[in-house]
Amino acid sequence: MKFSVGQTDQRTDARLGTLSTAHGQIETPAFMPVGTLGPVKGLEPQDLERLGFRLMLNNAYHLYLRPGHKVVAEMGGLHRFTGWPGAILTDSGGFQIFSLAKLCKITDDGVSFQSHLDGSTHFITPETAIEIEEALGADIIMAFDQCVALPAERDVVRDAVRRTTLWAERCQAGRRRTDQALFGIVQGGLDGELRTASARELVRLGFDGYAVGGLSVGESKAEMYAMLDVTVPELPAAKPRYLMGVGMPENLIEGVARGIDLFDCVVPSRHGRTGWLFTSFGRVVIKQARYLRDEQPIDPGCGCPVCARYSRAYLHHLYNVKEMLASRLNTIHNLWHFADFMRRMREAIAQGTFVEFRERFYLAQGRDAADAAAPAEGESGRGHHTDRDV
Repeated sequence: MKFSVGQTDQRTDARLGTLSTAHGQIETPAFMPVGTLGPVKGLEPQDLERLGFRLMLNNAYHLYLRPGHKVVAEMGGLHRFTGWPGAILTDSGGFQIFSLAKLCKITDDGVSFQSHLDGSTHFITPETAIEIEEALGADIIMAFDQCVALPAERDVVRDAVRRTTLWAERCQAGRRRTDQALFGIVQGGLDGELRTASARELVRLGFDGYAVGGLSVGESKAEMYAMLDVTVPELPAAKPRYLMGVGMPENLIEGVARGIDLFDCVVPSRHGRTGWLFTSFGRVVIKQARYLRDEQPIDPGCGCPVCARYSRAYLHHLYNVKEMLASRLNTIHNLWHFADFMRRMREAIAQGTFVEFRERFYLAQGRDAADAAAPAEGESGRGHHTDRDV
């Protein structure tokens, strides 16, 4: 993997970059669709290609449990197994183990847990996590880390930071393949001091890229952005920066403004399956009765294949009769929206108009850019962006 930084916005920390992998080149900032078990639910690899994506995320924890990393390796690795020709990033599974597994016990050695599927017992160490990710064969793999639930006592967070650093060192020592990039993951909860310390320790170890983990787990937007403000400046400018499990469009634009290069989230696909459609002017909840006879496309200004062909009335009908096509079409629209949103953001950075782009975005949502950290309509202000890949 190679990463080069291009133009940087003069008024924010937004920047353009190019991430080169053995499976293609990705222009950053970029959003990764999530294929937890291989595919994005309901979509084929060709769909993602047509939507403009060149990098996606698969989850090591779920693939370890089924079909098993050894099976995937025997089938030629994730690219051949899934038919996806683009680049792949695998999460180590730390978040999923701590959030899903039953009777999870954490020590410095590793984590013992029971599968959320069948109760079977497993023990994952940093070395095991690397072995799993190397067998899966992704282009970018993540170090094994400890993600704590929020809110948490400072001593708990401090111990998780210490353990994350310890495990990061062991992940580096446990590597056998030289054709995969390894990212370290910054932890620290909502404690700026601990975040700074975690980032500095990982930078000292020297990774191919750095992720900001432990956010999008129920904290407010203001808290998330505050942690980015103290964390990102500690990360090397020459390495890619990845904000894990985020997010909503406003999270993306605020992350980019703070120098983040990569994002992933299940939001566009999961919300598509529940009938929440993203548009340039806000959301359309397609199951609502107001769309029964609505002949308009989801978003008249959208260039996606769904808006080009189908009315809100038809999509409303598909959703209400539980037709599986509804999930597919809604997901295609949402992912197109996210891909186009990132493309327009990159154009704005290139043209030196990112600040104006950000202001127009909030204006179209009926909000002010100065209130970026405030909850949008229908959000509680806490716990509104917990759409992690679980």
